[in-house]
Amino acid sequence: MKLTRRGVIQAAAALSAVQVLGCASSPKAGPATGDDKGEAPGKPLNILILGGTRFLGPALVQVAQARGHTLTLFNRGKSNPGLFPDVEKLQGDRDPNKGEGLKALQGRKWDAVIDTSGYVPRIVKASAELLAPNVGQYVFVSSVSVYKDMTKKDLNESDAVGTIPDETTEEVGETSYGPLKALCEKAAEAALPGRTLNVRPGLIVGPDDGSDRFTYWPLRVAKGGEVLAPGDGEDPVQIIDARDLAAFIIRNVERRTAGIFNVTGPLKPMNMKGMLEDIQKATGSDARFTWVDTAFLDAQKVTAFADMPAWVPRTGPESGIGAVSIARATQAGLVTRPLADTVRDTLTWFHGLPADRQAQLRSGLSPEREKEVLAAWHQAKGTAKAG
Repeated sequence: MKLTRRGVIQAAAALSAVQVLGCASSPKAGPATGDDKGEAPGKPLNILILGGTRFLGPALVQVAQARGHTLTLFNRGKSNPGLFPDVEKLQGDRDPNKGEGLKALQGRKWDAVIDTSGYVPRIVKASAELLAPNVGQYVFVSSVSVYKDMTKKDLNESDAVGTIPDETTEEVGETSYGPLKALCEKAAEAALPGRTLNVRPGLIVGPDDGSDRFTYWPLRVAKGGEVLAPGDGEDPVQIIDARDLAAFIIRNVERRTAGIFNVTGPLKPMNMKGMLEDIQKATGSDARFTWVDTAFLDAQKVTAFADMPAWVPRTGPESGIGAVSIARATQAGLVTRPLADTVRDTLTWFHGLPADRQAQLRSGLSPEREKEVLAAWHQAKGTAKAG
C-alpha cells in the first residue's frame, strides 16, 4: 500500500509554515500541564518560543506559565495575534532575508529557546547562530520522519537519518521533509554544541490539531454504526498528545537536558484495534468495526495515514513508524495521559468550531466513500452489509 504520510505533511506545510503542527489554538481546550508526577517546577526561566500561536506552541505556553516561567513569542503576528495578551510578543520573520527578519531578537537574552517551526536548515541555522551567545539551550522540534530506514522496528536515536542529494534545497516535499528536519537538527547542534535538545515527535494529536490526522477517528467512532477499520487490527500505532509533548519539553528545559529524544506514545504499546476500541469506550458509541485487509484497501485506492489516519501497515517501506523506541524519553520523564482524555478533549474542541469547519474534515474518508468501500468489501466476501 502506498503510504502518504509525508504527502500529508507536505500538504499541511503548504497551508502554513507551521500547519504541520496544527491550527489555531484556544487556551480553553482542556488541561495543558499533563501529569508531572509531583515534580516541582525548577527556578523561573525566561523562555523564547519561535512560533507559539498554533497547536503545540500554545500548549507550550500554557505548561510553561503553569510552572512559573516567563514567555516571549517571536512570529510574524499573523496567526491568532490576540492569543495570550499577557505574553511578550516580538514580530519578525524566521527567514532573515524577509522583512525585518530576526532583528527583534538581537541583543536579547533568554534561558532557552524552543523552535517549533523550523523546516529549512538555512533558516534554523540563522536563528541558532544569532541566539547562541545569548541563550543557554536550544530546543528544536523535529520528527521521527528523519530516519533513513523506516522499515526497522524499535527505531532509536542512534539509527541513521535520511539524506538528500542537494542539501541546499528548500522545497519541503514528500522525500525531502525528513532529511531537511535532520539537517535542521544538525544546524542547531552545530551552533550550540552540547546545549541542543532535539525532540523527535511522532504523530501529534489532541485539541487544536487542524490536520484532523487523529480527530477523524473519535468523530467517526462516536457516530457509530459500521466503521471501516484498516488491516487486521494488529498494526502498531503511536501518537502523542500535544500537551504531553509540551510538558516533556518544558520539564527538560528546566533540567537543561541536551541530546536527541524520540517523543511519542503511549508508554505501553498500542495497536489499531486497541486504539479504536478505547475510542469506542470513551465515546460510548455502538460502533461495529469491519476490518478490511491492506490488499483490498490498496485496490480501492484507500491510502494509509491520509484516508485511514494514524494507520501504517506493519509491512512496507514505512512500517516502523508505529513502533519507534521511546525508552530514552521515558527515562527523561515522558508521561502520556489516557487516550480517553485526549479523545474527549478533542471532541469537545472540535464541536466548538464553526459549522463550516466541522463539515470539512481534512483527513479520512468521506461518509460516502466509506460506504462505497464497505459495500465493495461485503460484495467481494459474499457477506451481507452490516451497517
